[in-house]
Amino acid sequence: MEKQVKEKNELWEWTKALLIAFAIAAIIRYFLFTPIAVDGESMMPTLENGDRMIVNKIGYKISEPERFDIVVFHAPEQKNYIKRVIGLPGDTLEYKNDQLYINGEPIDEPYLDAYKSQITEGTLTEDFTLKDIDVKLDVIPEGYVFVMGDNRRYSKDSRHIGLVDQKEIIGNTSLIFWPFSDIKIVK
Repeated sequence: MEKQVKEKNELWEWTKALLIAFAIAAIIRYFLFTPIAVDGESMMPTLENGDRMIVNKIGYKISEPERFDIVVFHAPEQKNYIKRVIGLPGDTLEYKNDQLYINGEPIDEPYLDAYKSQITEGTLTEDFTLKDIDVKLDVIPEGYVFVMGDNRRYSKDSRHIGLVDQKEIIGNTSLIFWPFSDIKIVK
């Protein structure tokens, strides 16, 4: 009889430990961090199709997106996109001769240098202004950001889907954890 009670207590202890572990894992995944797979080539060469990354879901609960952050957001097609923040609220934005201008000032994009050197014809980024995206826009309004993929010629981004509401941003990401040979922090 005493042996049965001891076995039941041990089984109950293991069950409690497993339930607590699953609850903690669910809380971490739902509220703090979640994995995501890069789907497509819109962020090449920075991110490759199939890269697995960790999304920090709490960062933007306590702060705002910063220029050049890589973010994951809910896109209009009921799909999550991974893009780079280019324009912030209050910014004017223009591309001219493959040069980014924010509020009239030229801005360097060092993460594109390797890609630009491979271009043999034309520019990586076509010329545009915010007015080309939406004729009513002079500046990016509060609560929105302008995002672009690093593979500018083949990226469906704010030039096509419009500005991204900051409420739709799931979080930012910079850690590739798979494939194992490519583990790194990207900028």
